[in-house]
Amino acid sequence: MEGSTGALFLDRDGVVNRERGEHTWHPQDFEILPGVAEAVNAAHAKGLRVIVVTNQSGIALGLYGHADVERLHAQLREGLGREGAWLDAVYYCPHHPQQGRCLCRKPGSLLLERAMARFRVDPARSLMVGDRQRDVDAAEAVGVRGVLVPANEPLLPILVTEGVI
Repeated sequence: MEGSTGALFLDRDGVVNRERGEHTWHPQDFEILPGVAEAVNAAHAKGLRVIVVTNQSGIALGLYGHADVERLHAQLREGLGREGAWLDAVYYCPHHPQQGRCLCRKPGSLLLERAMARFRVDPARSLMVGDRQRDVDAAEAVGVRGVLVPANEPLLPILVTEGVI
């Protein structure tokens, strides 16, 4: 695909920040995992876009709102920025499966499709890292290779193993 780029798609909870086993929306509960900034910088150095795609069903459940999610994403950007790293974009789905099926909630692929269209992402040059099968399924639905990892694992070794960096 001429003029296209590869991308590193990352799930949020359990890949970028610590998975706590419950919804995370309070700033004091949001912990960026060690080494994430280094991994993001390494991916950028290889010419990849770095894009977070995350399900945030707590919005639909009424636990928190869009402003809370945006606040955490600003905290994420600030935390990465202190280490010289940045994200190209963050996409999230606010829906919950109890309230009907949507196309953006992973394993749906709409979040990835939006990012791929915006950044002209070549799926053959891309990777999705997630800690749930739904992350892998969403990636594979759009031709992106998905890698399932245990929650809260260091990201950089995964990228090395997968040949991304």
